[in-house]
Amino acid sequence: MKESYLPTLLQMRRLVGFLGERAQCAWWPTAFYEASSKLFLEPVFSKTSRLAQYHGVLEAARRLHDEHLSVGSYHLFRLPEEVEQNLHAIVQSSVGEELASLTPPGKEAALDALQRLASTSGTSRVGPMAVGSIKDLNSTDTLKAIAAAYVSAFTQDAKTYPYLVG
Repeated sequence: MKESYLPTLLQMRRLVGFLGERAQCAWWPTAFYEASSKLFLEPVFSKTSRLAQYHGVLEAARRLHDEHLSVGSYHLFRLPEEVEQNLHAIVQSSVGEELASLTPPGKEAALDALQRLASTSGTSRVGPMAVGSIKDLNSTDTLKAIAAAYVSAFTQDAKTYPYLVG
């Protein structure tokens, strides 16, 4: 069952993942979305290089967020198992290929795309930031709040970790 909020969640993961890499805002030291990563990934993952790219960034972002949040909280890069499985299925599908091709070519384009997913008023807060409950993950307001927190953080050169309580 593909929920309508899942493509938005996946697009948000890709944008934040791209913006968090070392060439943009350097929240984590990876370079999976740089052009040179294809030279490294394609020989090893010839048919699944985009999936490897996605999971590499996902793991880097997950580790950083987990270091700053309490055990048991959910965040953009650590969601309930069923949601993670659904997102993985989308990444492997043709919808995932379409979304992968939408990853913006640069930092400003990625920020603009993330801003379009965000609510109009972003709050600036450094560190962990509760944005709601995991049961509201499929709510447009919850997704907009998460996107707005990241937009604010990236534009103000601060690190925030929006999370959902279980």
